[in-house]
Amino acid sequence: MSGLKKCMACICGFVFACQVYAQEENSFVHEQSDGYEWPTDKAVLEKLEKWQDQKFGVLFHWGLYSVPGIVESWQICSEGWITRPGEYTYEGYKEWYWGLANVFNPTAFNPEQWAEVMKDAGMKYMIFTTKHHDGFCMFDSKYTDFSIAKGPFADNSRRDVARYVFDAFREKDFMIGCYFSKPDWHCKWFWNPYYATPNRMQNYKREQHPDWWKKYQDFTKNQLTELMEDYGQFDILWLDGGWITGEEVYLDDVLSKARSGKQRGLIAVDRTIKGKNENYQTPERSIPDRQINHPWESCITLSHSWAWAPDAKYKTSNQVVNILAEITAKGGCLLLGVGPTPEGIIQPEVEESLKGVGKWLRANGKAIYATRTTPHYHDGNVWFTADKDGNTLYAVYALPDDEVLPGTVLWTGNVPEGDMILLGDGRKLRYKVVGEQVTVTLPKGLKNESIALQFTRKR
Repeated sequence: MSGLKKCMACICGFVFACQVYAQEENSFVHEQSDGYEWPTDKAVLEKLEKWQDQKFGVLFHWGLYSVPGIVESWQICSEGWITRPGEYTYEGYKEWYWGLANVFNPTAFNPEQWAEVMKDAGMKYMIFTTKHHDGFCMFDSKYTDFSIAKGPFADNSRRDVARYVFDAFREKDFMIGCYFSKPDWHCKWFWNPYYATPNRMQNYKREQHPDWWKKYQDFTKNQLTELMEDYGQFDILWLDGGWITGEEVYLDDVLSKARSGKQRGLIAVDRTIKGKNENYQTPERSIPDRQINHPWESCITLSHSWAWAPDAKYKTSNQVVNILAEITAKGGCLLLGVGPTPEGIIQPEVEESLKGVGKWLRANGKAIYATRTTPHYHDGNVWFTADKDGNTLYAVYALPDDEVLPGTVLWTGNVPEGDMILLGDGRKLRYKVVGEQVTVTLPKGLKNESIALQFTRKR
């Protein structure tokens, strides 16, 4: 049996053994775009305001890469920073990777479970990957057979998986986002088989093959239109692959048609492409070092990987809470990356980690949801948020995982007046003020976790 066939027959083995390295070393990270342009469409502005109230969302990467648990798409891109198993040629590896379409059969697919877990975690919006850079569609596209609906899962009544994922989250009142990759490495009009594929771009000169480029543009526009017209109402169109701009795939036309139809106020996120179609910014795997008062979100993984990976280590509930508190205080939303298993469920370890986040938010969510920034937003381990009226403030003491909750919490500025309340149980707290320094005494016996306080700022 050849090495390639052996790898297809036993998808675990060598490929699994290199996962931690592959996930850490072979992921491309989008930087934040430089500058922001406010939308002029009133309906888009209204939807952005609603989205900024949600604060906490989930991003699902689920596709061919989920079968062996490898980094999403990137190992089929021939760039110098990418590593693959050494026994395979580049073309051999691509053949193996494309072949995963013949074994991807998520017979336990349960989007209702996904939605239940994320609702319990306190999440309010979702983004689902309908197509990553590898071109494999998680929806039943009319424009390609390279999709979940055409392989071993074709006989399943839920083969059009994106439709069922979106509907399951609509039932739970989530804001709904559609992730779509503009580059498509499987499409012959982007990576044409006549040429080698040296990098992430189309592998030919557009001026030499304008017909190929036009066919790619039309193909991409058709798929985006298909999603916007045939898959229900969306709040967000989240476009990845910033080396191709929305302008290059007729995004203006897609948005105009969608917003004048069922997608009124649709938020466009043409990632890293500064301008009218990047309605909010998306720094990846990072948090900006300052407060930003225009719409943005940090997309950060729950583990080291966007997609499911074997033996992954997950962030603790308290770590997620602390990340959420910092992002909220700086004016953003947290989009947490979670990878469903190859079988189509959210695994127990993920559910357990998220369960604690939801419990904390049910007790302390007033300090997060529907808040806005306040000028003095950080002091030590304390992050400050404000009600929209600007008078009621919240202080989240972000307890590091390896520390014990102190008996007192101190900060300077944001001087309170009147009662101060511990959100977790409603108790009034004792505090003293000396000049601008505030010292809050915590009751004994509190759970060793981050806490949130509510008070009125002294005028």
